[in-house]
Amino acid sequence: MASELIINVTFNETRIAFLENGVLVEFFIEKKNDNGMVGNIYKGKVVRIVPGMDAAFVDIGLEKSAFLYVGDIILDRMMYEEYEDSDYPIAINERIEGVLEEGQELIVQVSREPIGQKGTRVTSKITLPGRLLVLMPGTEHIGVSRRIEQEDERKKLASMLKEEICPKGYGLIARTASEGKTPEELRADLNFLKRIWESIQEKSKTVRAPSILHQDLGIIFRVIRDLHSHNLKKIIVDDASVYKKVGEFLKDYLPEQGCEVVCFDERDPIFEVFGIEVEIGKLLQKKIWLKSGGYIVLDYTEALTVIDVNTGRYLGRKDLEDTILRTNLEAVKEIAYQIRLRNIGGIIIVDFIDMERKESRETVFQTLMEALKKDRIKTFAYPISELGLVQITRKRTRHNIVSLLTEICPTCEGSGYIKSRYTVCYEVLRELRTFCRKEGGKKINVYLSPEVASLLYEEEKSSIEFIEHTYSTNVNIIANPEFSVDIFQVEGVR
Repeated sequence: MASELIINVTFNETRIAFLENGVLVEFFIEKKNDNGMVGNIYKGKVVRIVPGMDAAFVDIGLEKSAFLYVGDIILDRMMYEEYEDSDYPIAINERIEGVLEEGQELIVQVSREPIGQKGTRVTSKITLPGRLLVLMPGTEHIGVSRRIEQEDERKKLASMLKEEICPKGYGLIARTASEGKTPEELRADLNFLKRIWESIQEKSKTVRAPSILHQDLGIIFRVIRDLHSHNLKKIIVDDASVYKKVGEFLKDYLPEQGCEVVCFDERDPIFEVFGIEVEIGKLLQKKIWLKSGGYIVLDYTEALTVIDVNTGRYLGRKDLEDTILRTNLEAVKEIAYQIRLRNIGGIIIVDFIDMERKESRETVFQTLMEALKKDRIKTFAYPISELGLVQITRKRTRHNIVSLLTEICPTCEGSGYIKSRYTVCYEVLRELRTFCRKEGGKKINVYLSPEVASLLYEEEKSSIEFIEHTYSTNVNIIANPEFSVDIFQVEGVR
């Protein structure tokens, strides 16, 4: 499956589209002032121990202290399973008070950017990704990428790393690109990563906390590094300067990959030529129609994402169970695609249409598991419950695309709703009566939106007249086009 990277550089914003067979499957965006922090390594200082959370807050030089969980701290007494996937196994149980103390300095790496109300998360389990390997100082873990599916190759790589390559005091993970490589090639990558780690250690001895010790690659080179093993055949760039830098990076970093770099110099915008701009616009849609006529709806909360499946206009051809099964199966592929494309992380709840037959539920779940395998981010799904729900967890390290492209609505404050004009109309009438009781005899000006003003003039005119007569006052309704429907102001006039 041939892949392409389309890179659009516009002043202080960089956008990258990853295409598989011409279809947009991943999208990255970074503004100049929002450089990604994940992967950066800092010398930090513990400023607070929180025993109730088994965690500590570490000052790494940001506005808010970073969060460090006890399970993300390297201990001398750690126990590891060998030949596992690319995440660290969990350490044996330990309390934070016995591991860290306030004022202590340590080297940490950002594992998750601040998202919503959650601050930056850091770990002392350092990982340095290279072209073929990932170096993990201070561990004894040997891992092999789960994307290498041949069991013989996995065992061969694991054995090679353990017995021939990995030095004492380090752990290694074989990346997908290491498949079929010789020990000499693996050692060359290891030596490069060791030099980086040694320079980090040397710098940590000469600087005071908080200080940055190592900054990960910029978004363009980071994406190329992480995706080059996904059969990346072409990189198309619309900026001559970046085109040159990408060519040099490939020559030094991926000399044998045979990836072509092309400088795009047409008059039309690069994302429009490749049909990407239209697809980006669709990322903001909550409702996504399926080809059959069914649809899915995505709703985001701070804690989780909910995806609902509906039959919509699809009537089916046989019986109801067949219609439901076909809709769910079609939805599965779109759900897996949208999770990857929108970079949805954390907890995801999928509400499939209820299926009576156990065989149908099993078919849908197995299809979902197969579809999720295409995702390079670690994802796990639990079987369909009796309520037709599937729980999915996906590792979250950076913001999802929707949050990067949008901001909270100042009118509804993110709820997606504002009060109806009828609700506001009756709030105005209640406010008027309360005001008159306290400030009787004064003339009153009411400033509000044109929509509510017309409602008061037409349908609630008698209510205004009742207030004027009862409290011997005059009420002036003043429409202000700058007011949203839910905003109004009542004030007395002397």
